[in-house]
Amino acid sequence: MTTENLKEGDPLIAASTTEHPLYDSVVEACKTVYDPEIPVNIFDLGLIYTIDINAENVVRIIMTLTAPGCPVAGEMPGWVADAVEPLPGVKQVDVEMTFQPQWGMDMMSDEARLELGFI
Repeated sequence: MTTENLKEGDPLIAASTTEHPLYDSVVEACKTVYDPEIPVNIFDLGLIYTIDINAENVVRIIMTLTAPGCPVAGEMPGWVADAVEPLPGVKQVDVEMTFQPQWGMDMMSDEARLELGFI
């Protein structure tokens, strides 16, 4: 789901397919990717909005950046795809960038907040 297709009342962030057998492996792969300016992985930073895995094991990841002007904006989706594609069972990976909703510090996990000294 992209924000262009949203209807009033729809959530801004689509639900992930957490029940899919590949979900945990995809999350772990995402946790190997770091924003070079912040010493926390992109999953715990809250940059991964949706992990959608269909019945054919095609993985669609919707992600954002801490800021639209991030110097690695053009590279980060490729890093995520490169981390997920080698997983056993994954047929294809598509990474989509969005800035809706805008990322905020409240999207970070408690682990990320602790690592960055916010709690």
